[in-house]
Amino acid sequence: MALSRLLLLCMVASEVWDAETKPIEFVCNKGARRAMNIVAEVERALSTYLSGSCHLSPPLQSDCNSSATLPTPVQLPCTELHVASWGNKSHQEKRGDIVASLRLLIEGVKVVRAPGQAGCATLLLQRLENNINNYLLILTNLQLSQGPVVSPAMSCVPRGTQSLHTVLSSYNQLLSGKLERFMVNLQDRCISQ
Repeated sequence: MALSRLLLLCMVASEVWDAETKPIEFVCNKGARRAMNIVAEVERALSTYLSGSCHLSPPLQSDCNSSATLPTPVQLPCTELHVASWGNKSHQEKRGDIVASLRLLIEGVKVVRAPGQAGCATLLLQRLENNINNYLLILTNLQLSQGPVVSPAMSCVPRGTQSLHTVLSSYNQLLSGKLERFMVNLQDRCISQ
């Protein structure tokens, strides 16, 4: 029963961002950006499962207890932010860096989340995958000023981890670091909206 409620909650909470909303509204609304970041919620759900307070059946409970360790490594996004060099990048380069990092992360999550599996880790990874897709959708549809087309490129050599906590922490750093700084750089567009 608890698993079915969690599944329902995950499905409702991970719906694609309102299709009527424009990406520029995401830029101009810091509250919307904060609300979209699900890392703290996923961490809380993972902690609840690891503490054993969700009272699931024994086979599923053991799956929940192993949720923090992933079966294969996930490549982490580039989160390092050197403020001076970041400031010298064009909007297209900044977006390309963030998009490349998100794509790397989502590919790793898809590999770890094997189709047909059930359990805590699968539900949490599905929620994470949906959230990353939402950010990719917004960033790829964000209209930027004219300039040279820039292919998404990462600013670091990625490293892997099998820790779901490390994946979530790195994802949160990407969102609160590079993505947030990029949105602040675009704030001048909000006045004209």
